Amino acid sequence: MTSQRQYILSLSCPDRLGIASAVGQLIAAHGGWVVEAHNHAEQDEPVFFMRVALLADSLRIPLDDFRRHFAELAERFSMRWNLSDTGRRKRVVLMVSKQEHCLYDLLGRWRSGELAVDIPCVISNHETFRGLVEWHGIAFHHVPVGPENKPQAFAEVARLFEAAGGDVMVLARYMQVLSPELCRRHAGRILNIHHSFLPSFVGARPYHQAHARGVKLIGATCHYVTEELDQGPIIEQDLLRIDHSDHVEDLVRYGKDIEKTVLARGLRYHLEDRVLVHGNKTIVFR
Repeated sequence: MTSQRQYILSLSCPDRLGIASAVGQLIAAHGGWVVEAHNHAEQDEPVFFMRVALLADSLRIPLDDFRRHFAELAERFSMRWNLSDTGRRKRVVLMVSKQEHCLYDLLGRWRSGELAVDIPCVISNHETFRGLVEWHGIAFHHVPVGPENKPQAFAEVARLFEAAGGDVMVLARYMQVLSPELCRRHAGRILNIHHSFLPSFVGARPYHQAHARGVKLIGATCHYVTEELDQGPIIEQDLLRIDHSDHVEDLVRYGKDIEKTVLARGLRYHLEDRVLVHGNKTIVFR
């Protein structure tokens, strides 16, 4: 992400003539300097998507005034829209269980400044990473989850997330199925990562199952969490070719590497407002 402060406008609406022109004219009328613009029209149905980044200091009016002007335009075109300010650091709440690779990677990217976000807290159903998290100066919350307390546990997760002012929740190998209520309350704000064997090798030991079947490709998928397990809109995927000489341990190691990079990319796309959800799919303006 550029160091220059930007306003990011993203929108979707029924497709019709003149949408991009009207948006561009409104921005230009108030002195907005566009540094990046993307649009896409679905072929199967008349829906239009757009993302525009403009220099914050180029607007001749305050952002709230620009929002009011744009709201009038949005109403005319029946838009769903969002206008964000890169000058406000987004707050990312991480959730983890006992697998450390995604947590380590995201903390490293945050500490190095690669991810320009705030991490107000980490929530876990185990105490395993308390020392690591607190060493980074981040609050650690242990919320045990078991068959007997799931409603209470996820109500506490929701409370902690909201108390932290969280913008996005990232399941960095959090090995619990979130409650439907939590998924609904924060739809489009919870990211998850999993191996891309699904739906072929479900359940425990997927890499052992894949190795036994002699798979030639392994991968990972970053997606939004919905009430239907591992079926949310996909944000990012990647894969790696393997062969008969690779052992189960190799597959696990390769898989962890791919999971880290795919989760980091998916999170970055979300943070930069590059992802527009449409039904159970996404439009990602890279």
